[in-house]
Amino acid sequence: MKINFLYGEVCSQKQIACGIAHYMRIQVCRYWKGMVLCMDFIKKALKGIIIGLANAVPGVSGGTMMVSMGIYDDIIFCITHIFKQLKKSIGILFPYIVGMVVGIVGLAYAIGYLQEHHPLQTSLTFIGLILGGIPILWKRIRGTDGKKNALGIPQFFVFFLFFAMILLIQYYGGSATGEVKLTVGILPMIMIFFVGIIASATMVIPGVSGSMILMIMGYYYPIINAIKSFVDSAVHGDWDTVLTLCASLVPFGVGVVLGIFLIAKLIEFLLNRFESLTYCAIMGLVVASPVVVLMGTPLGGLGAASVVTGIVCFLAGGLIALKLGD
Repeated sequence: MKINFLYGEVCSQKQIACGIAHYMRIQVCRYWKGMVLCMDFIKKALKGIIIGLANAVPGVSGGTMMVSMGIYDDIIFCITHIFKQLKKSIGILFPYIVGMVVGIVGLAYAIGYLQEHHPLQTSLTFIGLILGGIPILWKRIRGTDGKKNALGIPQFFVFFLFFAMILLIQYYGGSATGEVKLTVGILPMIMIFFVGIIASATMVIPGVSGSMILMIMGYYYPIINAIKSFVDSAVHGDWDTVLTLCASLVPFGVGVVLGIFLIAKLIEFLLNRFESLTYCAIMGLVVASPVVVLMGTPLGGLGAASVVTGIVCFLAGGLIALKLGD
């Protein structure tokens, strides 16, 4: 049987069936490709949320979470090559940035509640996330190009040096000084700009908590409260308060971006010139992080239920890190 189509073409039923099947295959492939891209975006965004949460919690390092998630090198590369490879870098960084914004802004309230009412479970979750990424880092230390890196005295020395350094920073500087009041003016804007540079640089370095550095300088709670007030004011349409808060948050944000770029350049240089030693230093920072987190966690008056649920949270954090690090 022949069927006439537009333009005078004549097709058999077999040809029509083949055409429909080919069309369906194309649509299924497009749908599947879209689903894969969507799931990849969601997975990267989840990693970004964890990194954002880590940066918002004093004593927990966002850089450590980047290592645990297996994305540290990619993020450093994209940051340092953002002007040379703008489209590629933005494409890779965008889902992480979305997740980090959600983690820092959207879940700041939840983390504050969990730290206050369930400190052990919260801390052990982050410790699980940290330790779950160590196998990935160990592979980088041993070499990823089929050639094993030799581990000698210099590597072990660097590991223990950076391990001890993080513990000493926490022990001697882990408490907050007097809080700074954010005010509007040229000098306060310059000051908070440099605070942003310092804090963001430490956020990128594994094992060093940018939030802890902010707390030591007295800016942690003022910045967190300013972010919360900014969100609340924007939701309720209080634009006068929003503009006032921008006088502090915009210079801080600019400083954060500049600090991340500068420290990323330095880390990229070290990875290119001293790969084995740099990864050993990062390993020392990462391994010290769980100790630092526990040092800042109140452990008095714990019951059996808290310990059991804490262990469950620890295991869940480790499994999440292993899964997201794939």
